[in-house]
Amino acid sequence: MSITLFGIANCDTVKKARTWLEAHGISYVFHDFRKAGISADLVAGWLKDVDWEVLVNRKGTTWRGLDIARKEAIVDVASATALMLESPAIVKRPVLLKDGRAHVGFNDDHYRQIFEKP
Repeated sequence: MSITLFGIANCDTVKKARTWLEAHGISYVFHDFRKAGISADLVAGWLKDVDWEVLVNRKGTTWRGLDIARKEAIVDVASATALMLESPAIVKRPVLLKDGRAHVGFNDDHYRQIFEKP
């Protein structure tokens, strides 16, 4: 089982997800996209599982810091992808990639479902 957690190290929600994974003995690789960035291929992979409107965090400080024209220009996958590549902190965190499938955000119930034994 291949697991990568994408996010920013000092994000509280990412910290909660990391704590949950560690408490449940689940090994993972952490990819800090503030330091390591993200690629177009990576974002395209996430978008196979997650709608762009979910992946773009419109509640965070990065979104609030954009000017109105830039916000209004985010209307489709292409414009959202360009924004995420330009400013990875706009991505809703964390993004968990488990066995090639992307999951966004964190809460205990959701992670229990993701990792539930079949």
